[in-house]
Amino acid sequence: MRVFKYIVIIAAVVLTACQFREQEFVDFANIEAAKGLSFKVIGQKETNLEEGLPTNCYLPDGIPVNEWTEEAEQVESAEGPAVRKTSSVTGTAIVQELLRYGNQCHVTEIVGTYPSIDLQWDTVTLSGKVMLPRGQRPKRLILVSHYTVCSNAEAPSNCFSLEGILVKQGYGLIIPDYMGYGITANEVHPYLVMDLTARNVLDMYFAVKPWLKAVGMEPEHDEIILMGYSQGGANTMAVEHLIETEYWSDSDPDQVKIHRVFAGGGPYDVKATYEGFVNTDTASYPVAVPLVVQGMIKGNNLNIDMRDLMQDWLYAHLNDWINSKKYTSGQINKLIGTHVTHELLTPKAMDQKSWEVSELQKAMVANSITSFNWLPEAPVYICHSIDDETVPFANASNAKAKWHMSNITYNFGHYGGHVKTCLRFIGSVQELLKQEEEERKQYE
Repeated sequence: MRVFKYIVIIAAVVLTACQFREQEFVDFANIEAAKGLSFKVIGQKETNLEEGLPTNCYLPDGIPVNEWTEEAEQVESAEGPAVRKTSSVTGTAIVQELLRYGNQCHVTEIVGTYPSIDLQWDTVTLSGKVMLPRGQRPKRLILVSHYTVCSNAEAPSNCFSLEGILVKQGYGLIIPDYMGYGITANEVHPYLVMDLTARNVLDMYFAVKPWLKAVGMEPEHDEIILMGYSQGGANTMAVEHLIETEYWSDSDPDQVKIHRVFAGGGPYDVKATYEGFVNTDTASYPVAVPLVVQGMIKGNNLNIDMRDLMQDWLYAHLNDWINSKKYTSGQINKLIGTHVTHELLTPKAMDQKSWEVSELQKAMVANSITSFNWLPEAPVYICHSIDDETVPFANASNAKAKWHMSNITYNFGHYGGHVKTCLRFIGSVQELLKQEEEERKQYE
């Protein structure tokens, strides 16, 4: 495994969404064979990764990865050593390394809609993005559960997801927006409600698969890869659970087959995450506190008034700061302005013996993948930093304790904070897939 160099990216966030315009390539929306299918194309564009990452590519805390940093880097020049500012496009070692592999530089980005279900199990139309290597069938599909976003500009259909660099290696990506983002941005996102979000993600795969076949872009291999970091890490494991308990059979050709699973930095144990906020009286990622409380109450239809759990000033800004989808998580954290948990939550919410917290914790357990009566069957790679300030390491250690009998490779270490480890995670996925391809070629 390569050792990557990490830098702290400090930047102002520019809320600019992708503008989908006509290009000189296949118009997937007008292919006759795809008409009548449940995946409906509403826009497409092309991205050239030779030019680096697009300007609308976000990291987990709402920081654009290609903004100039405050940090200097030593470089060699004709005049000798020099110092310059660095960006992910021109100088950041990790992103340069991520962009290095593969020959495909052009990514076809296709935004579309598909049917799924909402919290009441009624039919709803959701959105997401398909990313393909231009002009060729993908080797395999990667179903991506994205990390926590707060602004709709960060939803996959509106930006370039960092995982999209894997298209350079010939993979096709399916990345749903989740309920509450994309075309459903006016709805409250049911944060960490695992069964619903997993179902929403898998439904996009079911809609896109026949569409790819109809347009002549069916993958070379049927088995899919599951991948996700942070919120997406937990949801990736929930998607695996859903597939393995309802849709996975070696004897049925129509069932879903998993090739590999990659999960990083995930809140696999929601209750432990909440307890971490309360017991340490610290919320390093403060927006997660109202997200978790609202997600559990709204997503599980709990008879709890959120005003009993959130401080008045925070509750007063809930709709404007969070549910409006106008601000990134980084911006909301600045608006909140405190990392002290009791300044965000009421004494009742800090009391783990109160009736409200007891009900909240029941919902948290129900939505914790580690509480499911299930052991992963597909090969899994789990990465987590012991230093993670956003998703406590207890999530990873609890997952290891629960799944120690499964075929899981654990990569735990002092890798720095949540965002730095995200880059490490994506780099690790890229490296592991590259190694797999090299090993396969040796036996061909």
